Amino acid sequence: MVYSRQEWWIISDTFSRLEPEKQQRILRAAYREFASRGFEKASTNSIVEEAGIGKGMLFYYFNSKTELFFYLIEQGINFVIDEYLSFLDDSETDFIEKYKQAARAKLEAYQKNPHVFNFLGTLYISQEIELPEEVKSRLENLRNNSYQKLFQNIDTSRFRKDIAPDKIIKLIKWTLDGYEQELINRLQGRDLSAIDFAPYWEEFFAYADILKIVYYRKGED
Repeated sequence: MVYSRQEWWIISDTFSRLEPEKQQRILRAAYREFASRGFEKASTNSIVEEAGIGKGMLFYYFNSKTELFFYLIEQGINFVIDEYLSFLDDSETDFIEKYKQAARAKLEAYQKNPHVFNFLGTLYISQEIELPEEVKSRLENLRNNSYQKLFQNIDTSRFRKDIAPDKIIKLIKWTLDGYEQELINRLQGRDLSAIDFAPYWEEFFAYADILKIVYYRKGED
């Protein structure tokens, strides 16, 4: 089911009239349930029980589990834009530092609402449900916007001189993207909501610092 922007606005406007504390309880419970159990196994009974509301209230605002699921995608994308991408430092010119700062910004946003990232992570990892093209496009745009934030205003003079700057950028990107893909493979089938991500960030920072030794001029790390 794909909703037009007008239909999304109607759903959002109606739900926004609910008191904020109840909104957050419903959203937290829904994100947690879908992130940990996937779309098919997610239970609206579990959501309303955790949120402490009646089932009738949930279905007053969302006509079906599918409608709730796609609303969570919409809200999740907005959260990542507002709480993560908007905090990335456009003035940082050190390419690897951009990656490290982005990771830190993501961690801070993750700490505000870990279930949003867990939920969106399952969409990238899991092939359980075929997403509509409009939704796929929005998720792809979200990922592309984050890359654009990383690749603008880069000081290539920091790079070693015997390799072309564009090649260094690609090599760093491929390496860190490869790490991300390896991480996705390692997390495949696991409950993302139950994972302590701190060791993964530490590992990421360590690899990023190694890349400086490999691709930066001496004294530029």
